[in-house]
Amino acid sequence: FLQIHYIFACVIDQGNIGLGEDIMDMQENSTITIADDGCIYQNEIPVAQGTILTEEALAKKMQAAQENIGQALDKFIDNTLKYAKREKSFITGQVDIPKTDTQFKDKQVLVVARGNNFREDFAAIRLYVDEVKPVLVGVDGGADVLLDFGYVPDVIIGDMDSVSDKALKLCREIVVHAYPDGRAPGLSRVKQLGLPAKIFTSPGTSEDIAFLLAYEKGADLIVAVGSHSSMIDFLEKGRGGMASTFLVRLKVGSILVDAKGASKLYTHKLNPNYILGLLIAALVPMIAIVTSSPPMQHILKLLELKLKIIFGY
Repeated sequence: FLQIHYIFACVIDQGNIGLGEDIMDMQENSTITIADDGCIYQNEIPVAQGTILTEEALAKKMQAAQENIGQALDKFIDNTLKYAKREKSFITGQVDIPKTDTQFKDKQVLVVARGNNFREDFAAIRLYVDEVKPVLVGVDGGADVLLDFGYVPDVIIGDMDSVSDKALKLCREIVVHAYPDGRAPGLSRVKQLGLPAKIFTSPGTSEDIAFLLAYEKGADLIVAVGSHSSMIDFLEKGRGGMASTFLVRLKVGSILVDAKGASKLYTHKLNPNYILGLLIAALVPMIAIVTSSPPMQHILKLLELKLKIIFGY
């Protein structure tokens, strides 16, 4: 893990083209080494050339990115509004919602994706999951997050590009995201596993259609964990705008609770005052028993005499 993590700490300088596709095709259990000049070897064969990213270089790049954020935001907004006009049918009822076996009507729905800090945020609301028992929807790899925490997803929705076979086989229902041009990248994989699936043809991201599905099926509340909702989230995914997400959140916002950052709202720390209070609470009945019980008084008297004999006073 450390080796692979270190590889992606290398940044190419020759034309800013990245480390190349070969870096993504490295086989498991290979011996990966990185030379001082930034050359990456797999089983002693060079596969990519990069420059080691130092803390100083990283700080400079972060500073440059911060200085350019205004320009990036301006372009991001333009793209979002441009495509929002084209995709407004997404929320005006012109999208066919597939029939599902899972019942959403008047139920709370938890939609889990794999955005920043998704594990910490899920752990922060785990008590809610145990008490309310919402319908569990995993967006692609979000289904594996549910499994990792001991929950079986009711529905998996998405392109099926980052979800495990185990999750697909265990879940109760699969909804494959198909695009308006008819492509459904995840359908062939589901068929290879011999599993049934529904098709949801729609523009936008898989998270968007997960929210839309729950909303249109009459969900009482939608709770999102690990969702992508900011410019940084979308730029990290290589998207120049968030039109569909903007539109969907306009529609479902009245029942949507985004748990992003929930883990930072409150952290469980053991307060020393709590321990002191417990000790005092335990001592009070003990003192009452000692002072009111003749046998205990005799024992204490004998102990006092024993100590006097030992220490000679």
